[in-house]
Amino acid sequence: MVIVGVKSTALLRSLLSLKFRACTFPKPYRRWLFSAPFSTDIVGEKPILVRDYIKEALYNPEYGYFSKRSGSVGMLDRAIKFHQLEGRGAYMKHLDKLYKLHDISWFTPVELFKPWYAHGIAEAILRTTDLSVPLKIYEIGGGSGTCAKCIMDYMMLNAPPKVYNNMRYISVEVSSALAQKQLETVGEFHQARYKVECRDALDRSGWGNLNSQPCWVIMLEVLDNLPHDLVYATNQVAPWMEVWLENSDSQVSEVYKPLQDPQISQCIEIVDKDNAVTTARRIWSNVFPKPRRAWMPTGCMQLLNILHSVLPKMSLIASDFNYLPDVKISGDRAPLVSSKKKGKTIDHNNYLDAKGDADIFFPTDFLLLEQIDHFCSGWRNQQTGTTTLPPVKRRRTITLGTDLFMEEFGLPSKTRTKDGYNPLLDDFKNTKIYLSVPTHNVM
Repeated sequence: MVIVGVKSTALLRSLLSLKFRACTFPKPYRRWLFSAPFSTDIVGEKPILVRDYIKEALYNPEYGYFSKRSGSVGMLDRAIKFHQLEGRGAYMKHLDKLYKLHDISWFTPVELFKPWYAHGIAEAILRTTDLSVPLKIYEIGGGSGTCAKCIMDYMMLNAPPKVYNNMRYISVEVSSALAQKQLETVGEFHQARYKVECRDALDRSGWGNLNSQPCWVIMLEVLDNLPHDLVYATNQVAPWMEVWLENSDSQVSEVYKPLQDPQISQCIEIVDKDNAVTTARRIWSNVFPKPRRAWMPTGCMQLLNILHSVLPKMSLIASDFNYLPDVKISGDRAPLVSSKKKGKTIDHNNYLDAKGDADIFFPTDFLLLEQIDHFCSGWRNQQTGTTTLPPVKRRRTITLGTDLFMEEFGLPSKTRTKDGYNPLLDDFKNTKIYLSVPTHNVM
């Protein structure tokens, strides 16, 4: 399960009083040493890539953050009645009460704004799907099942009867505890049309054979928790090196190696489309050399590669954070590492502080997401003449701010308070929604 909830700056700061501490790291050009006992348990005797460390810290069945802490994902007993609240102050006070009452780490947007957030997604699907074939929806990381239930409720009440009667909704969930919660949430109402597959979406074998039928894939706050790799360069024009982690005398060291991992190399190829280095940049790097660090979304690329290979006619809806405030961990697209203990949020100084009770979440570069999407679909390789596969049409894609998406497909009047304040539109300025459909679909 990879949903990460309300991380908007305004809500978090007001509600949880977040204070991000400055990070202090040793000088570059050396391996970086950390005294992190839990980290040594993950790394073990053999060096591992950073993405493997992140995956273990988040998803290990025994101690991973999402595998063992399903209670950190909140579920409201009833929908918030926004029209009864005076304004922002009353809303924040109500949220504070809910967090203390439930004693959980977060509520996701789909939970806070149920059923309206999920109804907006359902309406977008209805407007763009091919209704001549049965509707099939995969949701990756279904949380408590609220999104699935609200979407299926919407289809039952608003879609042509044949759409709901023939639809299938499959949740792909890595956490057994959350899978059970989803069945309890949705199964009672839509059991004949809904099922949960408790498996890792990044495992290709779990998806079975190629399915050429149209379908939808929903990923709400999934991309920010997918494993990332870390790369390093000694200066602005030096080649990237892979970052590995090794355990030596109960300390974890970053080790830099020449590129050899195919996933990292492929991701760098997408990120650095223009490899030309200007003369001015070379001169600047000689006069003011500065080491570079960058986080590569190899998990996102791996997932989209799998989805395009098994579901070539899929349509995709993905929502996530395009910006995270006050990130102190170094590197392009660097993550926040945060945990909650006794009602207090703690932000850690580096990613190796993750001990199974910490969330590791990344901002999503939506332009890069679109490039990865086109690459994995085969279209970009086709443009460069590097593939011999059958022709692939360019997908139709659009990225909208959450406010614009909900104004287009949702009912924002339902989340408006008495004085006109609307938390769904006003408090999620750092989130976007990405739609990607086959060329024959209409958006």
